Amino acid sequence: MNPKLQWLRNKMNSLDLQGMIISNPTNIRYLTNINAEGILLLTRKENIYITDGRYIEHVHSILTINDEIIVYDINDVSRDDYENFFMFCENVGFEENFVTYAKYKEYIRKYKINNFVETENIIEKQRMIKDEEEIHSINKACNITDECFHHMLEYIKPGMTEKQIAKEIEEYYNERAEGIAFEIIVASGENSSKPHAVPTDRKIQKEDIIIIDMGCKVNGYCSDMTRTIFVGKVPEEIKPIYDLVLKNQLQVLEDYKDGASARQISKMAGKYGVRIEDTVQITKFGCIKLTNSEKNYTII
Repeated sequence: MNPKLQWLRNKMNSLDLQGMIISNPTNIRYLTNINAEGILLLTRKENIYITDGRYIEHVHSILTINDEIIVYDINDVSRDDYENFFMFCENVGFEENFVTYAKYKEYIRKYKINNFVETENIIEKQRMIKDEEEIHSINKACNITDECFHHMLEYIKPGMTEKQIAKEIEEYYNERAEGIAFEIIVASGENSSKPHAVPTDRKIQKEDIIIIDMGCKVNGYCSDMTRTIFVGKVPEEIKPIYDLVLKNQLQVLEDYKDGASARQISKMAGKYGVRIEDTVQITKFGCIKLTNSEKNYTII
């Protein structure tokens, strides 16, 4: 059995769970590497993945014999099969922050579950601790993001629209990764003060401030980086603000380590409109920066 599924089964034993239904696609991919539509059942003795027949071949191409996962075509699963999966399970867990109330009732009825219990985000909490393979994927996503930012510094010219710039970033990621990690933010001029601005048809002008928030996905793992860049020159009135934000961000990176209060540190970092943000790895001994694009004044 793969190590993540074995960990989950050990955790279930400690919580007196004889079965569990995993329906969150992110959790399923974390546990199995499967990125196809379906549902994962952990019964007393078996790990079962139920999916549409269109995905069977794809799922089998991902799994190995060591995963010990039985794959079912949903069209071949009878009503009796559903009712028998958890026949000898007194307590069956579910993802309370993902499953709707309607699904909750449906699962109880379909699987004839005796006691359907919350699992207190046990998978999500474990996902916070990354292994070497996961860190490698995040690193790769961060490297692609750094390369993309370098490309954009040469690409962006006055007269281009925010939408054009965002499209170029998305196409860059589509060619080199699994695509964007989230909707890209390109905010210029008066739009740069909006934390979650949507790219518009506004054209880049001389002496504009441009904020770019971008990230890509590799093997399901994401990068996230924000930089503030300047067209032509850095306005004098912005320099003290930028310098203070950069100083605070560097101090935050210095202070971050396992056990530090993220909320307290973030309060100091988020007081100003200029944005400088990195993806980092938190260790017991400190913080390792994974995105490494230039943070001093960047002028195009």
